Amino acid sequence: MAGNTFGRYFRIMTFGESHGPALGVVMDGVRPGLRFSTTAIQKELDRRRPGQSKVTTPRNEPDRVEVLSGVFEGKTTGMPICMIIRNTDQRPAAYEKIKSMFRPGHAGYTYLAKYGIVDYRGGGRSSGRETAARVAAGAFAKEYLQERGISILAHTMEVGGIVAAQFDPSVIEENPLRCADPDAARAMEDAVMQARDEGDSLGGIVEIRVNGLPPGLGDPVFDRLNADLAHAMMSIGAVKGVEFGSGFAAARMKGSQNNDPIYVEAASGRVRTRTNNAGGMAGGITNGEELVMRIAVKPTSSIRKEQETVTVDGEPARITVHGRHDPCICPRVVPVAESMAALTIMDHLTRQRLLRGPKGKKARSETVELIDRDLRVLRMLRKHLSAPLGKRVRTR
Repeated sequence: MAGNTFGRYFRIMTFGESHGPALGVVMDGVRPGLRFSTTAIQKELDRRRPGQSKVTTPRNEPDRVEVLSGVFEGKTTGMPICMIIRNTDQRPAAYEKIKSMFRPGHAGYTYLAKYGIVDYRGGGRSSGRETAARVAAGAFAKEYLQERGISILAHTMEVGGIVAAQFDPSVIEENPLRCADPDAARAMEDAVMQARDEGDSLGGIVEIRVNGLPPGLGDPVFDRLNADLAHAMMSIGAVKGVEFGSGFAAARMKGSQNNDPIYVEAASGRVRTRTNNAGGMAGGITNGEELVMRIAVKPTSSIRKEQETVTVDGEPARITVHGRHDPCICPRVVPVAESMAALTIMDHLTRQRLLRGPKGKKARSETVELIDRDLRVLRMLRKHLSAPLGKRVRTR
């Protein structure tokens, strides 16, 4: 079935459910010989995992990654890379009392309408826990991009109507909201705790910034980079909206205000823009400026407040959702958003490489290595085929 894969040339497929034995991801289209760091992957999983602070769910999952294939002696082999994360603290019994009722804000009814069956244990595949598999793959892509001078940074810029007034990247990982404004972070935390005590939850806005992108990424007209990034972000269950650059504010501007003046930077000779209302893209193609996008994150759907619903038989009911749930999902969306951005950009870099070919000294050396490898294989094959039938050498 479609719907569980993402990407065209650099592809991932995720699998597993919230309260099943494990979640996992298969990455395909990975070039051989690339450095593979389980430490880097585990670091990102630790940022996303539950039980980090009082503003996240108390579910205690270590989220230890296990690599099953595609890696040998710390390098990729060119084969599919399979990683799994075992569920160790699942409690499906917590859903027994409400298994016959649809939880407002959740996908129980729509999954039942589509598949004729639904996993009531925490939402199964529709649970936010599915994103752990994305982060495992995204961590690899993020590491690859960082080695090539491309950085991806997300932060919580708004929660419950409290908006960050400053941007200090050094404090993002120093507060539980992952906010770049320490003063706003304290106010956000207080608001989240109040909502939690009331049996409620809060939503917010997460901003993603990407620096170091070369101009030219994106494939018009249907595979524009902003279109694929919007697809990536909207595939995250809690995300309800996406904007780039000035975003929806552009609808209230004049063209003279929203257009970015263009000039040539004297020091580098690069074409630059004096403002960045376009968010680092024009025509769906990167222009070399900082890529800026923001996503709207809904309040967590599982709340203790009593709500109106119906049973699977269509009978009216009242529901109160107990269990372990995030009062605000924004801080855990941050590493997920970074991962989805990394996966999208990785795929587009691969597309551009195929379209324009490798560039630069390092790229040329990589091409030479690939040609040499292919020639060695051809020589072995020629030797094998030219030998008498009974004396043909065995090739591995």
